[in-house]
Order: sequence, then C-alpha cells, then structure tokens
Amino acid sequence: MRGRLRVYLGAAPGVGKTYAMLSEARRARERGKDVVVGLVETHGRARTAALLDGLDAVPRRSTTYRGTTFTELDADAVIERAPAIALIDELAHTNVPGSRNAKRWQDVEEILDAGIDVITTVNIQHLESLNDVVEQITGVPQRETVPDEVVRGADQIELVDMAPEALRRRLAHGNVYLSERIDAALANYFRVGNLTALRELALLWVADKVDEQLGRYRRDHEIAGTWEARERVVVALTGGPEGDTLVRRAARIAAKGKGADLLAVHITSADGLTTKGDPAHLVRQRALVEGLGGTYHQAVGHDVPRALLDFARGANATQLVLGASRRRRPLTRGVGVTTAALAGSIDVHIVPHEATGAGRSVARSGAVLTRRRRASGWVLALLGMPLLAAALLPAGLTLPSEILLFLLLVVAVALTGGMWPALTAAVLGFGLLNWFFTPPLHTLTIAEPENVLALAIFVLVAVMVSTVVDLAARRSREAARSRADAEVLSTLAGHVLRGESALPSLLTRMRETFGLVAVTLLERGDAAEGGGWRVVATSGGVPATSPGTADHDVMIDDRLVLAARGRLLEAGDRRVLEAFAAEAAVALRQQRLREVADRAGPLAEADKMRTALLAAVGHDLRTPLASAMAAVESLRGTEIAWSEEDRAELLATADESLIKLNRLVSNLLDMSRLQAGVLGVKLEPVAIEDVLPHAVDDLGPLGDRLTTEIPPGAPDIMADPALLERVLVNLMANALRYSPAGRPVLVGASWHGEHVEIRVTDRGPGIPPEAHERVFLPFQRLGDRDNHTGVGLGLALSRGLTEAMGGTLVPEDTPGGGLTMTVSLRRAA
Repeated sequence: MRGRLRVYLGAAPGVGKTYAMLSEARRARERGKDVVVGLVETHGRARTAALLDGLDAVPRRSTTYRGTTFTELDADAVIERAPAIALIDELAHTNVPGSRNAKRWQDVEEILDAGIDVITTVNIQHLESLNDVVEQITGVPQRETVPDEVVRGADQIELVDMAPEALRRRLAHGNVYLSERIDAALANYFRVGNLTALRELALLWVADKVDEQLGRYRRDHEIAGTWEARERVVVALTGGPEGDTLVRRAARIAAKGKGADLLAVHITSADGLTTKGDPAHLVRQRALVEGLGGTYHQAVGHDVPRALLDFARGANATQLVLGASRRRRPLTRGVGVTTAALAGSIDVHIVPHEATGAGRSVARSGAVLTRRRRASGWVLALLGMPLLAAALLPAGLTLPSEILLFLLLVVAVALTGGMWPALTAAVLGFGLLNWFFTPPLHTLTIAEPENVLALAIFVLVAVMVSTVVDLAARRSREAARSRADAEVLSTLAGHVLRGESALPSLLTRMRETFGLVAVTLLERGDAAEGGGWRVVATSGGVPATSPGTADHDVMIDDRLVLAARGRLLEAGDRRVLEAFAAEAAVALRQQRLREVADRAGPLAEADKMRTALLAAVGHDLRTPLASAMAAVESLRGTEIAWSEEDRAELLATADESLIKLNRLVSNLLDMSRLQAGVLGVKLEPVAIEDVLPHAVDDLGPLGDRLTTEIPPGAPDIMADPALLERVLVNLMANALRYSPAGRPVLVGASWHGEHVEIRVTDRGPGIPPEAHERVFLPFQRLGDRDNHTGVGLGLALSRGLTEAMGGTLVPEDTPGGGLTMTVSLRRAA
C-alpha cells in the first residue's frame, strides 16, 4: 500500500513550514506513531533545531563532487528503517550529480511506494507552473522546481501563511537568515510587494486545490445544489451579435470577485433543426471568452432554460448572465424570464442590448414544393372542385357523404400543392356544398343548424389538414437540409484535422460543395502596405482580389474576408458558408503556427546544442590545455633541473593532452558540419587493413590494449578513408574507456553479401537495451556523470559520419557481458 504524502506549502522562506512540520511530527509521536527524520534543514534557526530533540534521525548519505563532500537524503536507509512517518524537508531540492535520482521529490516517490507516509515542505516559487511568474515578480530565477502534479497529488496540503509585515519583522530579528544577509534580503527578495504577490499566488493555488477537492466531494455524494464557495459566472451565448456585449459584461462581473471563473455556454437543440446561432459569431465570441481567461462549452437540450440551468448547476455557478429577449410578443415568456423563474439560488443577470425587442430574424425557408407541384395543386383545386360537384349532382348521396368526398379532395390538393391551394379548395368546396347540396338549394342560406355545424367542421378540418401537411413538408425539407449541412460540416472538420495542407484543401472542398468558380481567402495588409487586400490562399479560377469583386463575401474579422465567385447561393447556404469561413480562419492560424514552429524547431535544436556544448566543453577543453601548459611551463622553467626521464614524461604528458585536445576539437567541428549539412564526403574503395593501423596509432599508448582480427582476403569497402578512421578511433577509444584492465578490446571484420561489418567489442559493463539509441544523442555519457571523460560526442559523431558514408552503426550486447559496436558499409564493386 502506497504511503500518504502531506505537504506544508509556504509563500516564501521563513514563514514556518519546517517548524510546522516538526510540530506535527512531535504530535504524531505523542500519539504513538513511529516518526523518523529523513532530512531536515534548520538553517541555523534555534527554535526549529530545538524541535529535533528526541526525534530519531536516519544518517545522511555523503557524496563527493568535484572535491567537495555533500550530504543528501539516504532514501534506501529510510526505506530499510521502515518508519510510519518520514520527515523530508525541501521537496524541490536538486540532488548532487551522481545521485540515483536527480531530484529529492523522486526520492520521496520511492519512499511513498515503499508504504511509508512522508511529511515534506515546499515554497510556492518552486512549483513548475509558477516558475516564470515568480521570476517576473521577484526578478530571481528559480532553478530548483518540482512538477505541479507531484504536489497536487498529495493527500493533504496545508498552507503555512504569514503576513508580509510579520515575515519582514521575523527576518529583521534574525529568525530567518544570518545577520550579514538580512539587509540585502529586506531590500530585494523580501520587499512587501514581492511577499504580497507570492502570498496571493500561494492562496490562489491552494484555493484551486481545495476547489478540486470540493468538486470531488460533491460528485461522490451526488450533491446537485449550488454551494457558493467560489464565484463562477456563466454567460449564455445564442450565436447572435449581442454575444460580445454579454461576454464583456460577464467578464466584468467575474473580475469583481478575485479568482472568479468565467464560463461561456451555447445550448444547441438535440434535433439539430432549431439551431439559430451564427457560426461566425460563435467562433469570434469563443476567442473573446478565451482571451479574457474564460472557457467555452457547448451543451445539448430540448428545453433551453433547463439545459442552461443544468449546466450552471453542474459547474457550481453562482451567477448567470443572459441577454434580454429579442421577442416582440409581450404575452410570451422568453428564455431569460423562464430561466430566472427556475434559477433558485443562482443569481440571474438579464442584460439589455441593441437587439432587445427587435425581433428574432429567422431566415424563411424557400419554397418547400416544386413549381410543378404547386401548379398541379392549383389546377386540382380550381378544376377538381367544380368537376366533383358536377359528378355528385346526379348521384343523390346524403350531405355527410358529400362533405367527406369534398374533404378527401381537399386533402389530395394539400398533398399535391401545399397549404394555399388547399385553403382555396376548402373555401371553394364550402361554397359548392352550400349552393348545390345543402337545403334550401341554390341559395347561401342553411336551414338546418346541423348542416351549419357540418360545413364549419369541414372548413376547419380542411384548414388543419392543409397546415399539417405543409408543416410536415417544411420540416422534411429542413431535416434533409440539416442532414446535408451536417455531412458537409463533418467532412469539413475531418478534412481540416487530417490534412497536412489544410487551407488549400478546405477552399477546394468549399468550391466543390457549392459549385463555385473560385474561392479566395483575403487578408487586409498593414498600414505600411497601404491597407489593401492580398490573396492568402485561393482555389479555382481567377480569384477575387477584394470583397467588392466577389459575388459572395463573408467577413471573418477585421483583417480576413472569404470571397467567392460563381453562382448565386440560397439564403440557407449562408450558414454553412460562414462555417467554412470560420474554419478557414482557424486553418490559416494553424498553418502559420506550424510555419513558426518549423522555423523555431531548428533554432531550438541549435540553441540546445550550443547550450549543451558550452556546458560540456568548459571542463574538457580546460583539462588538456591545463595539462599541456603545465608540462610546457615546467620544461621552460630554470628553477628545477629535470632529468631526461622527467623531461620525457613531461613531453609525453603534453603530447597526450594535445592529442586529446585535437580529437575533441575535431569532433566538435565535424559535429557542427554534420548539423549544418556541409560535411564533405568522398567515397572510394578502401581496404580495412590500410585504415585500421592509422586509427590505432591515433590512440597512442591505449592502442596496446587492442586486439585486431581482420580475416585475410577481407574485401574493400566504399568509404571516405579519413572519416572511417575517425569513426574507428572514436569507437575504440570509447570501448577502451569502459573495458576493465586485463580485458583487451577486440576489433574484427566479416562480410555478408553486399555489406562488410567492422565490430569493436569490449567487456565492460555494457548498457541496457532501452538505452541503446540514447547513447547516440550528443552529450550523452552513460556512466560518466562526472564529465571527466569527454563531452559525449564520440558515438553521436560516429553514427553521423557512418550514415554520411551510406552505412549504419548499431550497438549490440556482447555475449558474456559488454558492448559491441557494429559498423556496416557497402562492399566495393
């Protein structure tokens, strides 16, 4: 079972984190817990050190680094001691190079995995996500950091808080730093403004953690009501132009409550037929919300007020912002009024805007029936009714039967021609029934009340049937249109997500979908460019060069316009056209970000290479230079009379150092050429027996530990002799470095088909299989953490040179232990 982690979090050094940790440890010991001190830093504070009296402590681990001895947490000793609770100070501490783990929090993870509870401390400035913010506030970069998820994953976090003035008094009284550091600390890091800002960061971070715990508690206990523990403002967006006003108003409301959250939500209908939002408006409003630090959401529901309140309660919102209704009808309740009535404990703000009371502009559907069907309906209504009357006159049927036959014809007219021909047929049928079939005949007078009721019901039923048929036809057309739009938009989204060159493909898809001649994305130039329009991307024929030359244009924002040339589009196509325009803007943004990233990638790699190079070669250039200079200066000095043997030894030292220096500089230069792609390679047939002796000579005295086994008749290989020699020197030097004394390094060769393989085999410790590829990265020194044995370029350079000659370099485990490097090159013809 994993141990529990308890973290004491502070805003700055000196607030009392370690003191609070030790106080809790003493209370735990009084409760009978086995408490041990893994590592606690008192920093010379007497009151803190006094709390250590009587607590068992695990001895620290001593590590020597560059001639200095350091003490670190001994995680293995803590695990072996197996206490109930371990006290480990300064969670973000960086361990001395050569330790098993680079960071102390990694040691803590091992102790927790062993089932031991850990109490630790950390300051807010050491959290990874706040590192740059703290540096901006204090001007002091923090090099020791801990990932946020490590601290967030703690079972318990306690904030050790102290007012800035109180902390400065503690500092002035010498309770934090030694006296010689007090004045500088008060004037720099411990300024009131810095401490106040750090305190606010700590409070907000802990508040987020507490809010997360509260949300988990409410979910676990299925609590649906709103708990006003923190302000959360939800703004409802319909996709109308008033959304910008609502978002800004909601942001101002949220800003009045420090740390308040801003959430925007758009409710869409579950059937997809009643969505009235403008996609272009929603895209712009989403960007506005995210620019103000909020989040954008979408929810689906049949009942907009209830769906909106369900979302607000799920987000534990305290305030809800809606726009005033655009309805003109005073007797109907809009979404805002209905939502306010059902809101309960949530405060509802109904914000007026320019479109209030102006009515909702709903695009009328075009004709739902073809012209031919409407004409047929009118013919059937105007001719069918008289013909039916003429046919019924000699039949002698009763009035109810005649009414049913006329009603049947009205339904047929509605199915054929729609509502208006059916209404005309109903009125005409009423007149014919009254004149020819209702006593007294040939007058508009109706003698029997039952006949009046029958004719009235006939007209009413005819009108209702005509309306239902027409509405069903419209709904059917809307559903078909929505389905087609959804398929287009789905294809559009998938195309953008999959396409490597999304923008041209998107414009092509739009041109094909609407059957246009050309589709062009235009961008307004800067003032320095005259403010004119320029073509960003186009598809099809001659592009529109400005919105005025296009048949259709969609304004995406102040700088971008989608211009289309070709046939006239229906009003219903405008919505999908605007969705295409919004996606085009997103695709353009992604394309430009990708271009920036592509340009930044090589620069970042070069900068990374440069930084690693400077960090690595500082010692390695200095060491051979210092050795050579010391040997030469000793030889030049006149104070000491050197013997011939001493002089030979000094000359050998200088020679060896200069050889190392020359190899290091050559490696660096070749690596730079490889990175720049300007390394010159001249392939020619080369005999291994001709290259190998020169490579062995370059190793100097180390070459005596080599054993070469090149079979007679080994074929020539296609290689650059100088580069192959460099590869072999690096591989053999690396093998000699790790091979134990008395175990020679073996260099052999074999050939199979069109390839010749050269193997360099050592009997050293080898490397694990998962690190086989990592050893070829520049500045990797697996097992050489002290940086005394090279900058880690040898293997990286060897692979680069081998691949430049058309070959491969692969590591393999040596049977019985060790590592074998295999160079494979093409056999010469």
